[in-house]
Amino acid sequence: MAYWASTSPSYPPTKQAWTPSTRRRQVLCISLGVLALFLLLGVAHPTTRKMGQDYYAGGDELNGVAPNPVATHPPEEPLPLKLPGPPSYEALRKWEDELPQHNLDLPFPEGRTGRYVKFSTQMNLVGWNNCLNERLMNAHLAYMSKRAYVFNDYVWAPEHYMWPLHQQPPDGPRTPLNAILSGPMAGGPWDPSDPAPRSISERWFDVVCPPEERRLIVSADIKPPLAELPGAEVFAAWETLLRDAPERCLEIVSAPYEVDKMPQVFDLWIWGSSRVLSLWPSFSQSPTSRLLAASPIVRAAVERNAYLFNPRGPRLPAAPRDWAQRTLAIHVRRGDFIQHCRNLAGWGSTFYSWAQLPQVLDRFTPLPGDDPKRVETMMGRCLPDNAQIIKKLHDVREDYVNNSTGSGKDGRVLDVLYLLTNEQGPWLDELKASMKGAGWSTIVTSRDLLLDVEQEEVGMAVDMELARRAAVFIGNGWSSFTSNIIHQRLVDGREPLSIRLT
Repeated sequence: MAYWASTSPSYPPTKQAWTPSTRRRQVLCISLGVLALFLLLGVAHPTTRKMGQDYYAGGDELNGVAPNPVATHPPEEPLPLKLPGPPSYEALRKWEDELPQHNLDLPFPEGRTGRYVKFSTQMNLVGWNNCLNERLMNAHLAYMSKRAYVFNDYVWAPEHYMWPLHQQPPDGPRTPLNAILSGPMAGGPWDPSDPAPRSISERWFDVVCPPEERRLIVSADIKPPLAELPGAEVFAAWETLLRDAPERCLEIVSAPYEVDKMPQVFDLWIWGSSRVLSLWPSFSQSPTSRLLAASPIVRAAVERNAYLFNPRGPRLPAAPRDWAQRTLAIHVRRGDFIQHCRNLAGWGSTFYSWAQLPQVLDRFTPLPGDDPKRVETMMGRCLPDNAQIIKKLHDVREDYVNNSTGSGKDGRVLDVLYLLTNEQGPWLDELKASMKGAGWSTIVTSRDLLLDVEQEEVGMAVDMELARRAAVFIGNGWSSFTSNIIHQRLVDGREPLSIRLT
């Protein structure tokens, strides 16, 4: 992606005696015009105005360094721009606002007499997949409680957004939910015969449920007795509360941070332990899960890049024509996971969320804390080296092609490799070279995809959809990204041999 920078703004010339020279008049007019434009931008655009205020106040936080209290002049070079800038999603937001359920005159269980629940305790400012699993479970809870779920935008942590801080919206970077996914959770229809109320947007909730008509439920008032219970019992307690509450409009809110640091209904203590497993039977069969799909923006990105997956190796007469049926997708996490895996090893953490399901073949039990091989064993699974990755690819391909009990065993081929990774540079080049040496003639990475500005913002969902469609997926058991792909593949009816872990 190209970065662009303009030249430094011109400043007015030193005052001097005026003469009727044509050239001097031109210079003066041009200089004053540039100065006027610079001042206009500073006044008119709130982001520009905020940058200037922060800079002259010593606010070098914009550049990720400590404030400079003695800064008295503008930077020599303007901050670079990433062009084009972030998408506005104006048409999509208009579409969300005009969803058919956003109508006060609809009959019960929608409209002005409908029943609604908003989870204001939901996570934001963390990775999308940590948000996704919680929102899906909240939507399932609302459905089982016979209330409409209230969906909202995904709010990014500014440092994780793909546009630099000085290009981000003044109210922070956020993405409409329907840019990332579609389905009942995002306001889509339920099954034709299902009378459940449809999800509504946060903006419509303010209309149909004004603040004075809401009952606020502080999650910290409900959670303490549930703290050690299996997930299914936590779910049942909340379902009873929400279903039996007589109020039309409910909002789940947080206690002060010092009282409850994890105010979510389904918090990390559930997702990161075996307590989550008892939620699977109901959740996996729910229409919230069954009807979950990629957004049109994501689906268009997949189709746009499908040509990259055309095999480049020898022609195989029995191989399927569909690229997805011959693709193995592997999630190789680096970057922040280098330190994260060491932390997990120190804590003796088990797999995250749905990676713990017994249907997933590659199990993991952390060694005792005093075992000298504990860290080494953990790192080999959480942060495998090149040789370990190549061996895993070989073993999984052999298992899938040769040991399937499915009806499609004849003609099974895996000759296309998709590498989902946040890494780049020499390490990735060496890994791809090792993969080619191991016989993978067609290798595509996340960085090879051609995406427009809207698709780039939801690139994590594009990767997930590619992994969902692939014949085989190998994930990282400690990753929420992997966990959500496991959820979707199992709901799709994929066989265990096609869902593996490093």
